[in-house]
Amino acid sequence: MPYAARSHETPVPSGKFRAPDIVFVNWREMLNANEQLSPADKRAFEAAIAKYLDYCVLNGESVTVETAREFMSDGMRRKLVPDDLQWREALNWYFRQGGKRCSTKPLSVPSFGRADTGETKWESRMIERLRLQHYSWRTEQTYRDWARRFAAFVKDRELEQAGDEDLKRFLTHLAVELRVSVATQKQALNALVFLFTQGLGRLPGDLSGFELSRRPRRLPAVLTPAECRALFDALTGTPRLMAELMYGAGLRLTELLRLRVKDVDLERCQVTVRSGKGDKDRMTVLPERLAVQLLNHRKRLGELHAADRAAGLAGVWLPEALERKYPKAGESWEWFWLFPSRQLTRDPRSGLIRRHHVLDATFQYAIREAMKKAKLNKRVTPHTLRHSFATHLLESGTDIRTVQDLLGHVDVATTQIYTHVMKKPDLGVRSPLDGL
Repeated sequence: MPYAARSHETPVPSGKFRAPDIVFVNWREMLNANEQLSPADKRAFEAAIAKYLDYCVLNGESVTVETAREFMSDGMRRKLVPDDLQWREALNWYFRQGGKRCSTKPLSVPSFGRADTGETKWESRMIERLRLQHYSWRTEQTYRDWARRFAAFVKDRELEQAGDEDLKRFLTHLAVELRVSVATQKQALNALVFLFTQGLGRLPGDLSGFELSRRPRRLPAVLTPAECRALFDALTGTPRLMAELMYGAGLRLTELLRLRVKDVDLERCQVTVRSGKGDKDRMTVLPERLAVQLLNHRKRLGELHAADRAAGLAGVWLPEALERKYPKAGESWEWFWLFPSRQLTRDPRSGLIRRHHVLDATFQYAIREAMKKAKLNKRVTPHTLRHSFATHLLESGTDIRTVQDLLGHVDVATTQIYTHVMKKPDLGVRSPLDGL
């Protein structure tokens, strides 16, 4: 029987605020690599540590030696935890190994993992909660950035003393002075509510009454088919293949970069998008004209994958649930990135050296340079290719529901914006000037 949260509300730590002792993200990898433990011991250690971390998440506690003792004492009293020396050994191993690799306390020679656990108690606490609750790295960076901006906004006093009025003033400042979009203001609100409940350990209070962003929605920039051809002709090699695939399948940038070898079916001409926006999967079309290029591209990838395996590199990143179930799956060919980076990087979550996919900034720079070379008179970003995909399909007579499914839009109203940028949004309507 699992531990239950103390309330149906968002868990908030009770009593004295406790910053985490460690932020040990890759403990499962370290445990599986331990040759001194038997497979049975590893399974027992994993069960004990996972249950303790679940206890921390459900009850709004931090990962500290003190809460580990409370977990064992409370668990044995309620007969949810066995009075077993092995469980104590498991938690001792967790804190001992975590303290060596990712202590939140300042060290004279900090490693990457140590340097990325925050500089203040509230930031360390926020990072711990983000990672224990398996938020993505991109979301973690976004939330931490908003928290720092809010801390700078209330710089006249400590962040721990900030309240709901400060939060409302900041959100109003975003809407009135910075004129951010509705989506950006909502993102800031979500990040700061997480900061208060998980980082500061208290509810933010009454948030009604701040000024809402009312920035009108802008029409997307769209390329003509001729402009698309000019842009592609200004690219070469893998960047051109990526651009053509993004346009031909209507992918978002992150969806393109995160494609795996197994996600592209050349025989059925389909692309499977895994964990797209809203953590949803979908199928979209693969351009037939790219089949031969992708086949040759995969052959070159096979050589890179074989070289990585021969060098003994860690496998590519996998979703955490999958990595727990199949620890070696990241080394397999089918999970290899379709567009891997040339350089090896350190994984920001686990600290392991591995091959990541092409960085978004790298592809954005290639598109920007191609736009200049093609002398296009429009501002072009990678997302412009997705806008062009949707618009060109609608102009060719594809029904809007099909386009909605291919794009992965939840609401057809989102897709309808492209009807406003079609060449002739209302069939049969011509400018009166054309009749003179």
